[in-house]
Amino acid sequence: MGHREQLLAAARQLLEDKGYAHITARDLVAASGTNLASIGYHFGSKAGLLNAALGIVFEDWAAQLTKIALADPAASPLERAHRTWVALLANLGGRRALLVSFVEAVAQAERDPELREQLAGMYRGVRERVSEIVGKALDTTPADPRCTAVASWMMAVCDGLSMQWLLDPTATPDGQDLLRGLADLRAVSEA
Repeated sequence: MGHREQLLAAARQLLEDKGYAHITARDLVAASGTNLASIGYHFGSKAGLLNAALGIVFEDWAAQLTKIALADPAASPLERAHRTWVALLANLGGRRALLVSFVEAVAQAERDPELREQLAGMYRGVRERVSEIVGKALDTTPADPRCTAVASWMMAVCDGLSMQWLLDPTATPDGQDLLRGLADLRAVSEA
């Protein structure tokens, strides 16, 4: 494993152990067994390294949720959404530190245009992937505006659940609560 991979592995571990806002370049060097120059050479800066590691974590998590959503090809779009919500909520406990690191990075993005663009790019990539899943479920192409709308809505629900869970895990709705809420919303709008 080269310095780049060592640094990424160390950054990922430190994101879990210390959080985005509390990692120093010295922490990264000590955890990776590399040197300060390697950070600059491979990533430009400590922030560049942390942002790259956060991107990998984000992509891994999105890929896992995508796999769960696609596990049953015969499932309806609502069944796929429900499975995704249940899996998301079931896995948040083991990802709390990474979720906190992500929230810290989002706060930093306001003052770091490069980080802001990277995070926005990650969201665009996930939205495209979810749009493809929706397109398959609706038997249309991901370019269909409905696919993007549903993908954006799904991402908003997942983000909202994650934030609620961070603040108050015991009061966060579960998958069944979300289905009931969606059914109630539909019933009220049809009345």
